[in-house]
Amino acid sequence: MTFDFAFFEKSAEYVRGRAPFQPEIAIVLGSCLGPFADSIQNPVSIDYAEIPNFLISTAPSHAGKLIFGTVAGRRVVCMSGRFHYYEGYDFEQLTIPVRLFKLLGVKATILTNAAGAINTAYRPGDVMIVSDHIKMTGASPLRGANISEFGDRFFDTTQMYTPELREIARECAKHSNLNVHEGVYFYFTGPQFETPAEIRAARILGGDAAGMSTVTEALTAAHCKMPLLALSVMTNMAAGVLDAPLSTEEVDRTGEKIAHEFSAYLTQIIQKIGETI
Repeated sequence: MTFDFAFFEKSAEYVRGRAPFQPEIAIVLGSCLGPFADSIQNPVSIDYAEIPNFLISTAPSHAGKLIFGTVAGRRVVCMSGRFHYYEGYDFEQLTIPVRLFKLLGVKATILTNAAGAINTAYRPGDVMIVSDHIKMTGASPLRGANISEFGDRFFDTTQMYTPELREIARECAKHSNLNVHEGVYFYFTGPQFETPAEIRAARILGGDAAGMSTVTEALTAAHCKMPLLALSVMTNMAAGVLDAPLSTEEVDRTGEKIAHEFSAYLTQIIQKIGETI
Protein backbone atom coordinates (compact mmCIF):
# COMPACT_ATOMS: atom_id res chain seq x y z
CA MET A 1 0.00 0.00 0.00
CA THR A 2 1.43 3.38 -1.03
CA PHE A 3 0.75 6.20 1.41
CA ASP A 4 1.21 9.27 -0.77
CA PHE A 5 -0.78 12.49 -0.90
CA ALA A 6 -3.11 11.09 -3.57
CA PHE A 7 -4.03 8.19 -1.26
CA PHE A 8 -5.40 10.57 1.38
CA GLU A 9 -6.91 12.96 -1.14
CA LYS A 10 -9.03 10.13 -2.55
CA SER A 11 -10.76 9.77 0.85
CA ALA A 12 -11.22 13.51 1.17
CA GLU A 13 -12.67 13.86 -2.34
CA TYR A 14 -15.34 11.26 -1.58
CA VAL A 15 -16.25 12.78 1.79
CA ARG A 16 -16.45 16.31 0.35
CA GLY A 17 -19.02 15.00 -2.11
CA ARG A 18 -21.18 13.66 0.75
CA ALA A 19 -20.62 16.31 3.42
CA PRO A 20 -23.19 19.09 3.83
CA PHE A 21 -20.52 21.70 4.64
CA GLN A 22 -16.84 22.29 5.42
CA PRO A 23 -16.39 21.43 9.11
CA GLU A 24 -14.65 23.75 11.57
CA ILE A 25 -13.99 21.31 14.43
CA ALA A 26 -13.37 17.55 14.42
CA ILE A 27 -14.17 15.31 17.37
CA VAL A 28 -12.98 11.73 17.87
CA LEU A 29 -15.11 9.79 20.36
CA GLY A 30 -13.40 7.13 22.42
CA SER A 31 -14.74 4.02 24.11
CA CYS A 32 -18.06 4.57 25.94
CA LEU A 33 -18.26 8.19 24.79
CA GLY A 34 -20.43 7.50 21.76
CA PRO A 35 -23.61 8.97 23.35
CA PHE A 36 -22.26 12.46 22.57
CA ALA A 37 -23.05 11.74 18.92
CA ASP A 38 -26.76 11.82 19.80
CA SER A 39 -26.46 15.53 20.63
CA ILE A 40 -25.26 16.48 17.15
CA GLN A 41 -27.95 18.48 15.37
CA ASN A 42 -29.00 17.86 11.76
CA PRO A 43 -26.65 14.88 11.46
CA VAL A 44 -25.44 13.46 8.16
CA SER A 45 -23.65 10.13 8.59
CA ILE A 46 -21.18 8.28 6.38
CA ASP A 47 -20.22 4.70 7.24
CA TYR A 48 -16.47 4.21 7.40
CA ALA A 49 -16.82 1.25 5.04
CA GLU A 50 -18.07 3.59 2.30
CA ILE A 51 -15.01 5.88 2.38
CA PRO A 52 -12.19 4.94 -0.03
CA ASN A 53 -8.86 4.21 1.67
CA PHE A 54 -10.40 4.57 5.14
CA LEU A 55 -10.28 2.03 7.96
CA ILE A 56 -12.96 -0.05 9.72
CA SER A 57 -13.47 0.20 13.48
CA THR A 58 -13.65 -3.23 15.13
CA ALA A 59 -13.88 -2.18 18.80
CA PRO A 60 -17.27 -3.39 20.13
CA SER A 61 -18.46 -0.03 21.51
CA HIS A 62 -17.44 2.01 18.44
CA ALA A 63 -20.20 2.82 15.92
CA GLY A 64 -17.94 3.26 12.87
CA LYS A 65 -19.54 6.38 11.43
CA LEU A 66 -18.36 9.81 10.33
CA ILE A 67 -21.05 12.27 11.41
CA PHE A 68 -21.45 15.84 10.13
CA GLY A 69 -23.71 18.28 11.97
CA THR A 70 -23.75 21.21 14.34
CA VAL A 71 -22.92 21.46 18.04
CA ALA A 72 -23.45 24.75 19.87
CA GLY A 73 -23.83 26.40 16.48
CA ARG A 74 -20.43 25.17 15.21
CA ARG A 75 -19.99 22.97 12.14
CA VAL A 76 -18.42 19.72 13.27
CA VAL A 77 -17.35 16.36 11.94
CA CYS A 78 -17.39 13.57 14.50
CA MET A 79 -15.79 10.15 14.38
CA SER A 80 -18.07 7.83 16.35
CA GLY A 81 -15.48 5.09 16.70
CA ARG A 82 -11.73 5.23 16.23
CA PHE A 83 -8.90 2.93 15.19
CA HIS A 84 -6.22 1.31 17.33
CA TYR A 85 -2.92 -0.46 16.81
CA TYR A 86 -4.33 -3.49 18.69
CA GLU A 87 -6.93 -3.99 15.95
CA GLY A 88 -4.11 -5.03 13.62
CA TYR A 89 -3.49 -1.73 11.87
CA ASP A 90 0.03 -0.49 11.22
CA PHE A 91 1.03 2.74 12.91
CA GLU A 92 1.29 4.38 9.48
CA GLN A 93 -2.38 3.57 8.77
CA LEU A 94 -3.43 5.40 11.92
CA THR A 95 -2.59 8.75 10.31
CA ILE A 96 -5.65 8.42 8.04
CA PRO A 97 -8.37 10.12 10.17
CA VAL A 98 -6.47 13.28 11.13
CA ARG A 99 -5.11 13.71 7.62
CA LEU A 100 -8.68 13.48 6.34
CA PHE A 101 -9.64 16.25 8.80
CA LYS A 102 -6.79 18.39 7.53
CA LEU A 103 -7.86 17.96 3.91
CA LEU A 104 -11.47 18.77 4.82
CA GLY A 105 -10.34 22.14 6.20
CA VAL A 106 -10.82 21.40 9.91
CA LYS A 107 -9.29 24.11 12.12
CA ALA A 108 -9.07 22.22 15.44
CA THR A 109 -9.42 18.61 16.59
CA ILE A 110 -10.68 17.26 19.92
CA LEU A 111 -9.67 13.71 20.87
CA THR A 112 -11.46 11.84 23.66
CA ASN A 113 -10.68 8.51 25.23
CA ALA A 114 -11.44 6.18 28.10
CA ALA A 115 -8.43 5.67 30.35
CA GLY A 116 -7.30 3.99 33.54
CA ALA A 117 -6.26 6.29 36.38
CA ILE A 118 -2.59 5.89 37.32
CA ASN A 119 -2.61 8.94 39.57
CA THR A 120 -4.06 7.79 42.89
CA ALA A 121 -5.67 11.20 43.43
CA TYR A 122 -7.97 10.52 40.46
CA ARG A 123 -11.22 8.61 40.68
CA PRO A 124 -13.45 6.83 38.13
CA GLY A 125 -15.64 9.44 36.47
CA ASP A 126 -12.97 12.16 36.62
CA VAL A 127 -11.75 13.81 33.41
CA MET A 128 -8.13 14.61 32.55
CA ILE A 129 -7.09 17.33 30.12
CA VAL A 130 -4.02 15.83 28.43
CA SER A 131 -1.02 18.15 28.78
CA ASP A 132 1.53 15.70 27.35
CA HIS A 133 2.05 12.01 26.70
CA ILE A 134 4.62 9.26 27.11
CA LYS A 135 5.00 6.60 24.41
CA MET A 136 7.61 3.90 24.98
CA THR A 137 6.80 1.66 22.00
CA GLY A 138 9.41 3.21 19.69
CA ALA A 139 7.11 3.09 16.64
CA SER A 140 5.68 6.25 15.07
CA PRO A 141 2.72 6.84 12.74
CA LEU A 142 5.00 9.16 10.76
CA ARG A 143 7.46 6.38 9.93
CA GLY A 144 8.22 6.02 6.24
CA ALA A 145 8.47 8.53 3.42
CA ASN A 146 7.45 12.01 4.52
CA ILE A 147 4.48 13.62 2.75
CA SER A 148 5.57 17.26 2.59
CA GLU A 149 2.04 18.45 1.76
CA PHE A 150 1.13 17.61 5.38
CA GLY A 151 4.27 18.67 7.22
CA ASP A 152 8.02 18.57 7.73
CA ARG A 153 10.08 15.41 8.07
CA PHE A 154 11.21 16.43 11.56
CA PHE A 155 8.60 18.32 13.54
CA ASP A 156 8.22 19.80 17.00
CA THR A 157 5.91 18.26 19.62
CA THR A 158 6.56 20.72 22.46
CA GLN A 159 3.06 22.18 22.23
CA MET A 160 1.35 19.23 20.60
CA TYR A 161 -1.56 19.54 23.04
CA THR A 162 -2.33 23.17 22.25
CA PRO A 163 -2.00 25.38 25.38
CA GLU A 164 -4.76 27.76 24.29
CA LEU A 165 -7.25 24.91 23.87
CA ARG A 166 -6.24 23.42 27.21
CA GLU A 167 -6.94 26.79 28.82
CA ILE A 168 -10.42 26.77 27.27
CA ALA A 169 -11.01 23.29 28.71
CA ARG A 170 -9.85 24.45 32.15
CA GLU A 171 -12.18 27.45 32.05
CA CYS A 172 -15.14 25.32 30.96
CA ALA A 173 -14.40 22.91 33.80
CA LYS A 174 -15.29 25.66 36.27
CA HIS A 175 -18.89 25.45 35.04
CA SER A 176 -19.07 21.65 35.02
CA ASN A 177 -20.04 19.15 37.72
CA LEU A 178 -17.18 16.93 36.56
CA ASN A 179 -13.94 16.67 38.52
CA VAL A 180 -11.35 17.80 35.94
CA HIS A 181 -7.56 17.40 36.22
CA GLU A 182 -4.67 18.07 33.86
CA GLY A 183 -1.98 15.47 33.38
CA VAL A 184 0.14 13.10 31.32
CA TYR A 185 -1.31 10.25 29.24
CA PHE A 186 0.79 7.07 29.13
CA TYR A 187 0.29 5.10 25.92
CA PHE A 188 0.14 1.30 25.91
CA THR A 189 -0.58 -0.70 22.76
CA GLY A 190 -3.13 -3.17 24.26
CA PRO A 191 -5.44 -4.95 23.78
CA GLN A 192 -4.63 -6.47 27.17
CA PHE A 193 -4.95 -4.20 30.17
CA GLU A 194 -1.61 -3.21 31.65
CA THR A 195 0.08 -5.21 34.40
CA PRO A 196 0.37 -3.76 37.91
CA ALA A 197 4.15 -3.56 37.45
CA GLU A 198 3.73 -1.59 34.21
CA ILE A 199 1.41 0.85 35.97
CA ARG A 200 3.89 1.31 38.85
CA ALA A 201 6.61 2.02 36.30
CA ALA A 202 4.36 4.48 34.42
CA ARG A 203 3.63 6.33 37.68
CA ILE A 204 7.34 6.64 38.45
CA LEU A 205 7.92 8.02 34.93
CA GLY A 206 5.23 10.68 35.38
CA GLY A 207 2.11 9.13 33.86
CA ASP A 208 -1.28 10.09 35.28
CA ALA A 209 -3.55 7.96 33.07
CA ALA A 210 -3.09 4.89 30.88
CA GLY A 211 -4.76 4.18 27.55
CA MET A 212 -4.51 2.50 24.16
CA SER A 213 -5.36 5.34 21.74
CA THR A 214 -5.01 9.10 21.10
CA VAL A 215 -1.21 9.29 20.77
CA THR A 216 -1.02 8.29 17.10
CA GLU A 217 -3.70 10.86 16.25
CA ALA A 218 -1.98 13.53 18.34
CA LEU A 219 1.35 12.97 16.60
CA THR A 220 -0.34 13.18 13.20
CA ALA A 221 -1.99 16.45 14.25
CA ALA A 222 1.37 17.84 15.37
CA HIS A 223 2.91 16.88 12.03
CA CYS A 224 0.32 18.89 10.11
CA LYS A 225 0.26 21.73 12.70
CA MET A 226 -3.35 21.05 13.67
CA PRO A 227 -4.51 22.70 16.95
CA LEU A 228 -5.41 19.85 19.30
CA LEU A 229 -7.18 19.14 22.57
CA ALA A 230 -7.34 15.70 24.19
CA LEU A 231 -9.62 14.65 27.05
CA SER A 232 -9.37 11.38 28.98
CA VAL A 233 -12.30 10.00 30.98
CA MET A 234 -11.14 7.91 33.95
CA THR A 235 -13.35 4.86 33.57
CA ASN A 236 -11.43 2.78 36.11
CA MET A 237 -8.39 2.80 38.36
CA ALA A 238 -5.42 1.31 36.51
CA ALA A 239 -4.12 -2.20 37.23
CA GLY A 240 -2.86 -2.77 40.75
CA VAL A 241 -4.20 0.50 42.20
CA LEU A 242 -7.11 -1.44 43.70
CA ASP A 243 -7.17 -5.08 44.69
CA ALA A 244 -9.58 -6.00 41.90
CA PRO A 245 -9.37 -7.25 38.30
CA LEU A 246 -10.05 -4.89 35.39
CA SER A 247 -12.95 -5.42 33.01
CA THR A 248 -14.62 -3.78 30.04
CA GLU A 249 -17.90 -3.91 31.99
CA GLU A 250 -16.49 -1.46 34.54
CA VAL A 251 -15.36 0.82 31.73
CA ASP A 252 -18.83 0.72 30.17
CA ARG A 253 -20.62 1.42 33.47
CA THR A 254 -18.51 4.49 34.23
CA GLY A 255 -18.90 5.79 30.68
CA GLU A 256 -22.68 5.49 30.92
CA LYS A 257 -22.74 7.17 34.33
CA ILE A 258 -21.01 10.36 33.21
CA ALA A 259 -22.20 10.47 29.57
CA HIS A 260 -24.61 13.37 30.12
CA GLU A 261 -22.20 15.56 32.08
CA PHE A 262 -19.32 14.82 29.73
CA SER A 263 -21.45 15.68 26.69
CA ALA A 264 -22.40 18.99 28.28
CA TYR A 265 -18.75 19.75 29.08
CA LEU A 266 -17.63 18.86 25.57
CA THR A 267 -20.39 20.98 24.05
CA GLN A 268 -19.28 24.01 26.04
CA ILE A 269 -15.68 23.47 24.95
CA ILE A 270 -16.74 23.27 21.30
CA GLN A 271 -18.67 26.51 21.63
CA LYS A 272 -15.68 28.32 23.16
CA ILE A 273 -13.19 26.93 20.65
CA GLY A 274 -15.54 27.99 17.86
CA GLU A 275 -15.31 31.58 19.12
CA THR A 276 -11.52 31.56 18.71
CA ILE A 277 -10.94 29.91 15.32
